[in-house]
Amino acid sequence: MHIKGVTRRFGQVDALTGIDLAVREGELLTILGPSGSGKTTLLKVIAGFEQPDEGTVCLNELDITYMPPAKRDIGMVFQNYALFPHMTVAENIAFPLQMRKVPKAECASKVQEVLKLVDLPEFGDRLPKQLSGGQQQRVALARAVIFGPRLLLLDEPFGALDRKLREQMQLEVRRLQRRLGLTALFVTHDQEEALVLSDRIAVMNKGRIAQLGTPQEIYQSPVDRFVAGFIGESNLLHARADGGNEATMDDGTRVALPLDADTENRDIGILLRPERARYLKEGDQADTILDGTVIEIVYMGETTKYRLRTDTGVELIVRWPLGAVRHALAMHERVAIGWDRNDIHVIQWT
Repeated sequence: MHIKGVTRRFGQVDALTGIDLAVREGELLTILGPSGSGKTTLLKVIAGFEQPDEGTVCLNELDITYMPPAKRDIGMVFQNYALFPHMTVAENIAFPLQMRKVPKAECASKVQEVLKLVDLPEFGDRLPKQLSGGQQQRVALARAVIFGPRLLLLDEPFGALDRKLREQMQLEVRRLQRRLGLTALFVTHDQEEALVLSDRIAVMNKGRIAQLGTPQEIYQSPVDRFVAGFIGESNLLHARADGGNEATMDDGTRVALPLDADTENRDIGILLRPERARYLKEGDQADTILDGTVIEIVYMGETTKYRLRTDTGVELIVRWPLGAVRHALAMHERVAIGWDRNDIHVIQWT
């Protein structure tokens, strides 16, 4: 699928501005962004529920920009499932085939096949109200893929599920997408979900794509302050580069920079992920070392998150797994932390 120069306006507001995006065959690409970023509007333009003011949407080289939704050969899964309450599971799943006038015997065979794919082989005669939320979501997914769509759209489909079931469904969708070789576009505001599911992620902000890349690229090498702050927890510190491989933070702390850092603009942001900072025992070395005091402790099971205030007043978040610290740190305890130059990522501050 290719989206070229798509702009969508509502009155004086540009919900989408010049969107260019190519979805590769067989990949799962996630559109990720906060509320109001334009991700749902983009999904509606692709599905045909909204028409762009400018630009084109092409699917397999076919221009579908103004094609009715029912003719786009796109499968869709929504957060509210949208199952017909008066139909059985099998009837719900068969509905897209019936609309395409597929023979009854072929319909029945395909329904049984897809029920097995979503681990519901014995549920065909049940009504939606007799299913759990996770089972209903599987039925919605089965209905969306049974006719072999050229593109599968998923609009925050797991938002109504509890955390454990949501994580299970994420893995099931990924497994099914890979097994069937589906090209899929997934919309969410959940950064963790995007990192788990995606081949690539398009991060949206204010109607534009801020960054497009693999989960690793998005998390480890964000292009600007918005992406750095939106994806995962981060410590983003302003500094002035000296033209070499060091910079000075606002509090005067000297920081060693990666050797390949772009410091052409002297105003830079130093991104330090909480898990990259190390707890330093006496005698330990690091390229950059800070001393501080514990001002907040959050126990998270496998890890513990600490908020520290350095001696110069800078607040940092660090997160360490069990056993990384010789003893459980206490409130107001003094601690030394450090990191090496390759533990940080440098972005332009402007």
